[in-house]
Amino acid sequence: MFNGICPSLYGDQQTVWDVMAPNPPENQQVHSVGATPEMVAYCFDVLVGKLTNQHVTIPASIPHSKFPLFVTWKKGNDKRLRGCIGTFSNLNLQNGLHDYALTSAFEDSRFEPIQINEVTQLHCGVSLLINFEDASDYLDWEVGKHGIRIHFYVNGRENTAVFLPEVAPECGWGHIETVDNLIKKSGYRGKIDEQLRRSLRVVRFQSSKSNLSYQDYITYRNGPK
Repeated sequence: MFNGICPSLYGDQQTVWDVMAPNPPENQQVHSVGATPEMVAYCFDVLVGKLTNQHVTIPASIPHSKFPLFVTWKKGNDKRLRGCIGTFSNLNLQNGLHDYALTSAFEDSRFEPIQINEVTQLHCGVSLLINFEDASDYLDWEVGKHGIRIHFYVNGRENTAVFLPEVAPECGWGHIETVDNLIKKSGYRGKIDEQLRRSLRVVRFQSSKSNLSYQDYITYRNGPK
């Protein structure tokens, strides 16, 4: 599991989650399925159901397709991060959205578990990760379009970390600043120089994302189908 959020904006840059899948699904083909409001609404359903001990039915419109995914919770008008966890494993969407809606809400170690009295202030985002490609070097990706995952070894120790596509533009970073912050996020505390950057294995990817506030969610659930 990974958190994929800008450390300078959203929390402790020391936090690095264990990798569930050693290698992302590289060269993954473009999928016709994208993130939808129904997927985000289902994450709200799951969270509210868990907090109120109610059974939740999986919407029939959510396909059985498999994707790596992230679920992000933010809070308030300023959209402060409240939890963000995802995986590079290809998960069935119906199971993956359920599991990561709860994991990101209750198991992000940077935050206390979400409480019932916070729900009306929440915003939720679902990111489906697509189009994985090996980058030719650490500069071979586009800010605002690609997320990146890095791997490198120092003294026999593997270091790895990931940022989602929205991180660099939200933080106001260019390529080098993004990569350097990602190196730090991996847990590496040594000197960062051009030699180290050139040693990185970089996988770039894109995401399909959908977001709803709690108010949007209520409107969506109460509106015409």
